[in-house]
Amino acid sequence: MISRRAFAAYLAGGAAVASALLLPGWWQISGPGAAPPLPRLPLPLGEMSFSMQDHTGAEVSPQGLVGKPSLVFFGYTFCPDVCPTTLSDISTWLSGLGADAARLNAVFITVDPGRDTLPAMAQYMQHFHPAISGWRGSLAETDKAVAGFRASYTLGEGAEGEGADYAVEHTSSVFLFKADGRLAALIDLHEDRAQAVAKIQRVLQR
Repeated sequence: MISRRAFAAYLAGGAAVASALLLPGWWQISGPGAAPPLPRLPLPLGEMSFSMQDHTGAEVSPQGLVGKPSLVFFGYTFCPDVCPTTLSDISTWLSGLGADAARLNAVFITVDPGRDTLPAMAQYMQHFHPAISGWRGSLAETDKAVAGFRASYTLGEGAEGEGADYAVEHTSSVFLFKADGRLAALIDLHEDRAQAVAKIQRVLQR
């Protein structure tokens, strides 16, 4: 028969094990280790104010996206991993949608217009789904776009030098907007493909 002292020690040990198993999950999902949410929601696309060119040289603006659901992602062509991976994911989502992909805008906005010239953007976009449009604007227009989306970016050290090699930190989530231009959801960098496509399909069905 187990003594009262041994039973109490058993319970204490079990509680410690449970805490050790549960605490990391709480830390990442609800606690201080959770990914910070956007401080503010993006403006509706129709209320944003910036002007750019797409990778074919055509004039574009956020107002032109209203009327269809839209996927929008910020990045830059010199990005070594996150940007090509995300654009490849978006390409896969669009291919999976089949004919429905034509009912969706897909836009990649560079946050590095100093290096991402129109020719560079045109060459880069050839590697991804043809429905994805690459947008580039002046630094001032880029800042307006980032502000409207409530996104962020930071040019790395050495960005001022000619021919410089530098990294750019930037918002990595994909913004999904409804046809009326209001935000529907964010698609996270590591989100499962099935979950991402399900989010897009729900917006297309509205």
